[in-house]
Amino acid sequence: MEFQLLFTAFQAQPAHARWSQQRQLHECLRQGIRSGTLASGARLPASRALAAELGVARNSVLYAYEQLASEGFLVASRRGSVVAPLAGRLAAKAPRHDTPAPRASLSRRAQNMPLLPGSETAAAFAPGVPALGDFPVLRWRRMLDRAWASLTPAQLNYADPAGEPALREAIAGHLRVARGALVEAGQVFITDGTQSSLDLCARAFADAGDKVWVENPGYQGAVAAFRAAQLKAVGIVVDGDGMAPTASDWLRQRPRLIYTTPSHQYPVGSVLSLARRLALIDGARQAGALVIEDDYDSEFRHDGPPLACMQGLAFDAPVVYLGTFSKTLFPALRIGFMVVPTALAPALALLLDRAAPRGRTAEQRALAEFIVGGQFALHLRRMRRLYRQRRDALVAALGEQLGDMASVHGGSAGMHLALRLHDGAADDVALSARLMAQHGIMAPALSLHAVGLRAQPWRGFLLGYAQVPVEAMEPLVIKLAGVVRG
Repeated sequence: MEFQLLFTAFQAQPAHARWSQQRQLHECLRQGIRSGTLASGARLPASRALAAELGVARNSVLYAYEQLASEGFLVASRRGSVVAPLAGRLAAKAPRHDTPAPRASLSRRAQNMPLLPGSETAAAFAPGVPALGDFPVLRWRRMLDRAWASLTPAQLNYADPAGEPALREAIAGHLRVARGALVEAGQVFITDGTQSSLDLCARAFADAGDKVWVENPGYQGAVAAFRAAQLKAVGIVVDGDGMAPTASDWLRQRPRLIYTTPSHQYPVGSVLSLARRLALIDGARQAGALVIEDDYDSEFRHDGPPLACMQGLAFDAPVVYLGTFSKTLFPALRIGFMVVPTALAPALALLLDRAAPRGRTAEQRALAEFIVGGQFALHLRRMRRLYRQRRDALVAALGEQLGDMASVHGGSAGMHLALRLHDGAADDVALSARLMAQHGIMAPALSLHAVGLRAQPWRGFLLGYAQVPVEAMEPLVIKLAGVVRG
């Protein structure tokens, strides 16, 4: 074996130029063994001889030999350092160039997940993105510093899987006042956000093959979570008063779970009427089902006070309430929560204790202080004023530029609205792609939110306005209108 040629060729590769001599020699010999260039049973030169041949320090050779021996590539014997038999098998398993290697792929279940729009959070009109530049970062940092300073060494271990007790108490107190919830801290469970909560609901409260009702059009992240748990998603039509199941749905599509966004339906923004909320609770009780109330955007109601949540409409309501701080504060916080019926809380706590160790104690303590100290309520009031101004500017610009071609839906609350095109055959997917390519405008197509093969999709766009300044609204809408009319 011409070791000098082998080593020189390895050193000449640009990727190895800045490596130390020790590492270069070790990786060179390792690569030779893995590829079969150094065959099983081959004896390597003595360390002094190889060092002299390559012009390197003997210590570099000793390091390479010792490292390869510890990894199982070399065996020390009376003959010296010998390539291990196991290493020879690595080369034997290498695929032949004329035989295509089998490709690894996702499971069929994963491949059938619905596709979600890209998270181009810096793009104009990206939905679900709050006004990040208006978050009180310095105040939050001081609270986070105090939380870290208060931790004991023991609190650096895994935390309570249900969440930091102080944060659970703070959330329960906030929900009782702001959302009319009937809740105690023991019913609150901290999660990594709404998607994490949905995954947990799908696994904890239903079995494979069970049916789950989802609004149509609806949130595709929920559909993905339910399909991942092998549940059957059934699309229930949404109208101006929200989710509208029929008597036939209750009879023929009996659900185990019912997923709804009653305060600001995603994506079209309708509000579930009180009559339908009560009917949904009664129907779920009779069917032995659970309602998953995703209280999306409930904190930002622009045309009146926030509506009370479904969970608080009845003492024993079969409702699991989901909330998140990703929209009210900032997405990178990754803290959400669930409120479960009292009867289910002990069993869920036991499940989480077995399967979901928690951490991030400092962040949860800082958030508890943020809520209890009144900073959360103050931030919400500021954001409501800001978002209402931006909503008004967007609605006015859309009416002026596209009033004859589209209608606005869901502008009474939240951080986004739906622009529904009058042309029911419009290719909103192609238009959405063109807006991003030509103008950097992210306007997800409404048709992508259809649920079920027989669903009649809405045609239009989902427009988030929370992060778009008022003065930028009209120029952006003019660009959007140009693409739509073109």
